[in-house]
Amino acid sequence: MKTIDGLKFSEMILHGANNLSQNAAYVDSLNVFPVPDGDTGTNMNLSMTSGAKEVNVHAQKNIGKVGSAFAKGLLMGARGNSGVILSQLFRGFSKHIEAKSEINASEFAAAFEAGVVMAYKAVMKPVEGTILTVAKDAAKVAIQVAKSEVDVIVVMSAVVEEAKASLQRTPDLLPVLKEVGVVDSGGQGLLFVYEGFLSELKGEKFTGEKKSFQQEASFSNEHDHIQSFMNTEDIIFGYCTEFMVKLEQGKRPFNEQNFRNELSEYGDSLLVISDEEVVKVHIHSESPGTCFNYGQQYGSLIKMKVENMREQHSAIVHEAASFAKEVPENTKKKEFGVVSISMGTGISKLFKSLGADVIVEGGQTMNPSTEDILKAVDEINAETVFIFPNNKNIILAAEQAKEVSDRNLVVIPTKTIPQGMISLFSFNPVASASENETTMVEAIGNIRTGQVTFAVRDTTIDGVDIKKDDFMGLIEGKIKFTNKDRFEVASRLLTETLDGADILTIIYGEDVSAEELQKLEAFVSKKFPDVELEIHEGNQPLYPYIFGVE
Repeated sequence: MKTIDGLKFSEMILHGANNLSQNAAYVDSLNVFPVPDGDTGTNMNLSMTSGAKEVNVHAQKNIGKVGSAFAKGLLMGARGNSGVILSQLFRGFSKHIEAKSEINASEFAAAFEAGVVMAYKAVMKPVEGTILTVAKDAAKVAIQVAKSEVDVIVVMSAVVEEAKASLQRTPDLLPVLKEVGVVDSGGQGLLFVYEGFLSELKGEKFTGEKKSFQQEASFSNEHDHIQSFMNTEDIIFGYCTEFMVKLEQGKRPFNEQNFRNELSEYGDSLLVISDEEVVKVHIHSESPGTCFNYGQQYGSLIKMKVENMREQHSAIVHEAASFAKEVPENTKKKEFGVVSISMGTGISKLFKSLGADVIVEGGQTMNPSTEDILKAVDEINAETVFIFPNNKNIILAAEQAKEVSDRNLVVIPTKTIPQGMISLFSFNPVASASENETTMVEAIGNIRTGQVTFAVRDTTIDGVDIKKDDFMGLIEGKIKFTNKDRFEVASRLLTETLDGADILTIIYGEDVSAEELQKLEAFVSKKFPDVELEIHEGNQPLYPYIFGVE
């Protein structure tokens, strides 16, 4: 095969997306850190699926136009670092072929290389031994092979083979991968995409049912108004919670009816589907973390997702109300607006009290996409909008939103909730945008973040032996110690971070009892009597405690 046109490329994309989708859980399982945000496969799958949907709508013979549609879909659906990097790889690829109606082997190879260049530019500090390295090595081999080969199948075969080889080398480049004994998860996800491309070029159809990427119909205005008949505060169980349990020997014996009956105590709209290996759960609950903990009694959790239905309902009603009334043409823009990412109703209220205009629900295990952030920006009538990601995995998506928006967006690179709070607190409404940016970025360095969460797998990180279900103490995102007792972890974490501190902010999660909180408060008061203590109900899932130390 000497050339590829748009129709063939469309099928390659759909096959790549399908292959990744079928293996997303496996990619998730390769995440190095045992904290409950192992969602590389999920993020890449959501991003790739978004691109495939756009291609399915705009399939045609012109490969340049198909590439542009693919890049647009990926861009708007990009989630997490892995999803954003994937979108940048194919954004550069598609940019290189945008003026072509079809491409030959040489142009095909050059497009892979163009994608690598754009992806490296998108990352502030590229790390070798990741998806970037796999993409770079594969593109380099493609260029070499295309110098003597005119068959695009031969070039794609070389890409796949080198991607496999590069993936196996990632532990040699990134010590933490070798320590845990895995390859890079993002690189593995990219390989699944490439293998799907090659499968289509060779005419090797998947034996499983091919997924449909048809766009879901959007709600009608009538549907939006139907939502208005319910008050947001009337929603009893506010979190749409989904997860899968990989059943394990040695855990609690599984009986579907018993499982369903016991889990039903935590919410409604319960759906439980199981086979011999996996249990799929959907439930509306006020305590997603409690549901996750229950599921862990039977095995490992995979494909976890939590959505705040109150936020969704408010957005729908707000949108309906916006359509129902005319906005005066002379409505004046305010000077500044703020979008903040949050994970928990209590934390959302905190950011609202600090001046955030729009809250985007997201964080660990539920990274918002570039499109989610842009939609939030569009709700604000302001000259300049500041974006607070509050999570290291969301910064790239926020930066990408800034790049594609025609609005004046400023991303404050906050990696944690406490960083976002202290940064937003330093905002000065009478200062200029550039002055505020400087002040808020500098404020990030004035606080340390501690977190308590639980391990979702056995592993060893930086010499720390970690057992599944143990609680872990993290300082600035690094795991320092573990213990089966949550209070022990929390108190030790505070002991290691409060020496010389003036202010401690405790944000407690949805499953922390009043008794445990009082015990922790008494510990701080006795051991650090000079530290000013602030306590806030965050309602965040997965992280029982978040500490901000100033």
